[in-house]
Amino acid sequence: MNKILKFPVLFLTAVLLFGCSSNDSDEECMKTITIPQFYYVNGQSYSYNTTQEVTCDTPEPTKSKEIDPPKLEGFSYEVLKFEFTPDTGSNTSKLEFEIKLTNPKNYAVTGVPVLTVNIDGLQTSGSFSQNASIPCYEIAANSSCILTYNQAESRDVVIIDSYELVDVNYYIIKNN
Repeated sequence: MNKILKFPVLFLTAVLLFGCSSNDSDEECMKTITIPQFYYVNGQSYSYNTTQEVTCDTPEPTKSKEIDPPKLEGFSYEVLKFEFTPDTGSNTSKLEFEIKLTNPKNYAVTGVPVLTVNIDGLQTSGSFSQNASIPCYEIAANSSCILTYNQAESRDVVIIDSYELVDVNYYIIKNN
């Protein structure tokens, strides 16, 4: 009877030692974490969460991560009019423009057009939408919007001799 008992004990020991030798460590434990992100467009902060699959030993994020603002991919623009008058004759300068902004996507977008301009040799970026008669905060799917701006400024505040458009980008606030 001892010989009969020894066989199952040896068999069970072999199964325990060699039967579990499949490399469970090859398949790592994975989990999904939420990553809070934020960005600034035209002085305004926007935030949202993204998810990412990571190994189980990855710590949960504790701080929001600042990212570059998302640009509208495939966006294009056409300058229909861009005129700067340094002195209108009444102690003012005047900037007026019409820029056709095109959304190539199959969905509407809400965002902010940001112009890069060269003012007397100094390059800067900003949105003119706040003072525009047509601000183009929304562009319909597969459509265009004409950003329209016409403002005069006293030469007592600042004297500008040249104003040139360098580039236009459209930063997305949300997909509609």
